[in-house]
Amino acid sequence: MDHKNLNVWKQSVDFVVDIYRVTASFPKEEIFGLTSQMRRSAVSIPSNIAEGAARKGDAETIQFLYIALGSASELETQLVISNRLGFVVDVSDQLKILTEVKQQLLGLIRYLKEKKK
Repeated sequence: MDHKNLNVWKQSVDFVVDIYRVTASFPKEEIFGLTSQMRRSAVSIPSNIAEGAARKGDAETIQFLYIALGSASELETQLVISNRLGFVVDVSDQLKILTEVKQQLLGLIRYLKEKKK
């Protein structure tokens, strides 16, 4: 499986760029806090999809897809926190994209699990 052909990978790479744009306006004192954490969580999503796709066997791929899913959930929480702190006024677009990414990841996991049967 080539990760570059997966829609979920493409969408999550685009999303990383969006998160970098959003966090660029965060207060400077957050550079080592929420800004850094959100960027790492965002980058982790396509990175783990790519690493999983490069692994031998579906079981390892699934493991990395679950890590990507965890990073997406982590980022979702961080977006809500940044919104409540007033760093981002509206996170609805980002939350919608994250929901789509999570659904695609779960669909890919289901597909790989079914394929093993």
